[in-house]
Amino acid sequence: MANRLTPAQMKEYEEDGLTIVRGMFDPAETDLLRRAMEEDPEVRDHMIDRMDGEGGRTRIALWNRAGDSVYGIAARSERMADTSAALIGSPVYHFQSKLTAKMPYEGGAWEWHQDYGYWYYNGCLAPAMTSCMIALDKTTRENGCLQLVKGSHKLGRVDHVPLTAGQNEADPERMKVILERHELIHAELEPGDALFFHCNTLHRSDQNRSANRRWTLIICYNAVWNDTFKREDDRYFVPLDIVPDAALKEAGLRFAKGDGGEHFTSKPFVPDVTRMRKAS
Repeated sequence: MANRLTPAQMKEYEEDGLTIVRGMFDPAETDLLRRAMEEDPEVRDHMIDRMDGEGGRTRIALWNRAGDSVYGIAARSERMADTSAALIGSPVYHFQSKLTAKMPYEGGAWEWHQDYGYWYYNGCLAPAMTSCMIALDKTTRENGCLQLVKGSHKLGRVDHVPLTAGQNEADPERMKVILERHELIHAELEPGDALFFHCNTLHRSDQNRSANRRWTLIICYNAVWNDTFKREDDRYFVPLDIVPDAALKEAGLRFAKGDGGEHFTSKPFVPDVTRMRKAS
C-alpha cells in the first residue's frame, strides 16, 4: 500500500473532513502536470467558462476516465489510489478529474456547496467519495484558495438551491448557522501540495483579484461498491488500472491520444435540484 497519510492525518480527515499532504508530487512531477494542463490540445479544446453570480469566470475542463496521459497516470498512481482507498475504507475507481483555472483579476468565485450535493444526483447512494486538489500554482487567500468548513462532513447532505445556470449552492439559511458554529479553513498550498476532502465537506472560493493565477487539478474517487445506479452522466464504475508512482516521470509530458479515451465532457453536470425535488 502506498497510502501517503500518517495516522495523524487519517484521524484529521475523519474528524475534520479534510487533510493536506505537503509535497504529494515533487517539483518535476508538478511541472509535468502543470505543462500538460497548459499544453495538451484535448484539455485546451474542452475548456468551459463557468460563471459566478457577479460576472467572474473560472475556466474548467472535465474528464471522466483516467487514461494514459501524464495526468491520467497521476490519477492511477499508487499514491493517489491507495490514499483515497484508505480514506474511504474500500477500493476505489476514478470518478472525475477537473482542471480549475482562475486567471488573474477575473477568476470567478465558487459558492458554498458539497460535491455530494451534485453527485447524489449522479446516482451515488452513499457519500463514500473523496476529492484530491493538487496545487499547480501557489494558492493563497489573495488568488482565491479553497475555503472549507471544518467538520461539516458530519452534518450530512445539505439541500442545494440554484444560484446561476452553472452553479448550485448550499441552502443559504442553513449556511449562516453552520458558519457561526464551525471553523473556517483556508487551504493555502504550494505547488505539488495536495488537499484531500470528504464529498460532504462544505467548501467555496473567492474570486481571484490578484495578479497571480490559481490553477489546480482535482481528482475525485468513488468507492467501487458505491457505483452509480444511473448511467446518463458517464461516471459509472470502470476498473482503475493502478500503476507505480514512478510511472508518472517515466511517461514524461504525455498528452491524451485524442481518441476519446479520457471522456472529456462538453458541459458541467449541474442538476436541476428544484425540478428533481418536485418530481420526488
